[in-house]
Amino acid sequence: MSYMTDRKRAEGHGSAREGTRRHWGMTKSSVALAFLVPAFVFTFGPMLGRPHAEVVAHFAQPFPAIVAALMIVVGLVHFKNGIQMVIEDYVHGVLREYTVILTTCLCYGAVAAGLFAIASIAL
Repeated sequence: MSYMTDRKRAEGHGSAREGTRRHWGMTKSSVALAFLVPAFVFTFGPMLGRPHAEVVAHFAQPFPAIVAALMIVVGLVHFKNGIQMVIEDYVHGVLREYTVILTTCLCYGAVAAGLFAIASIAL
């Protein structure tokens, strides 16, 4: 006979204690994207169809460059976290680990390439 309570028996089983942290991270990046996407559309949209030199001159200014860089970083990190959740739900076995590693590397590589492109234009 065990004198353990139901709560004591349940501790250590079930939740990995990461759901709240992941949900909060996705919520924060969603709120950031809610402000960044319109700002990016209003800074990037007027440049569509313009000559290359004019676009480079526009993104050489601090505000459009910062908005574009933040959009790249927050958007791709949000994508990485979201696709990781999808992979963990639907891919099983050792392929899950390899797929998570691959998508993480691809996302951070895209962030690095995007920031390098923005920095080369802005500087």
